[in-house]
Amino acid sequence: MRVQGDGGVGIEVFVEGPDDGTPVLLMHGWPDTHSLWRHQVKALSDAGFRTIAPDLRGFGASDKPTDISAYGVAHSVADMVAVLDAAGVQGKAHVVAHDWGAAAGWGMALFTPDRVETYTSLSVGHPSSFRNAGLEQRMRSWYMLLFQFEGIAEQWLAENPWLVGSHPDTEEVSKRLAEPGALTASLGWYRANAHPRSLVGEAPELPPVTVPVMGIWSDGDIALTEKQMTASADYVKDSWRYERIEGAGHWMQLDAPDRVNELLLDFLQNR
Repeated sequence: MRVQGDGGVGIEVFVEGPDDGTPVLLMHGWPDTHSLWRHQVKALSDAGFRTIAPDLRGFGASDKPTDISAYGVAHSVADMVAVLDAAGVQGKAHVVAHDWGAAAGWGMALFTPDRVETYTSLSVGHPSSFRNAGLEQRMRSWYMLLFQFEGIAEQWLAENPWLVGSHPDTEEVSKRLAEPGALTASLGWYRANAHPRSLVGEAPELPPVTVPVMGIWSDGDIALTEKQMTASADYVKDSWRYERIEGAGHWMQLDAPDRVNELLLDFLQNR
């Protein structure tokens, strides 16, 4: 299904499961596509849920704007509302998101709670929690600074493929990012949302999260600390649940799919 997102950006969406199933919106991050969720799509669909898994703007079969500002998280929040509308979801959906998709997922929980039944964030904590997570998180986020340098970051990643090499789907991801314009488009998310200026000055005032939230963090995550996830509880006004997965890296959906599926089904089926 092709959906016209914010500003006319085309968003490719993959829908599985029964038409009358409770909708679950699945949002991937860098450097992925909807295929990151393949194990969760099967488990959720088999359990009677209707999964809605888009390629976020800049990734996969979706459009790849050349304007960096087009990758601001607010645009993807609007994209996802359009996706839900196009999929026939008139009310709320469960939202499950990872990495940059999780940043947009927090945006949905904060600013469009009327479309969010529950929110499950994998790896990435609340934006205020991430900002306040301290020196260890800043050290783990060193690559975000590198990614700001247009052209240099692209060349560095081509010459040093170890970062993509840690992905369980290394060959597929590498092939996809080698397509013309794909790598630069994917880095637009960092350039639009993680500029060094975001580290200084007063933090933006955000409303409280008023939907139930589950945060999941994996102990092998090289990019994100546990603290930035657990401290998210301070910003959630509704119920908060935290789960830690042992022995999995950043892409826990692929490293520990059975455990992720177990947690998702338990959380979503009891809401």
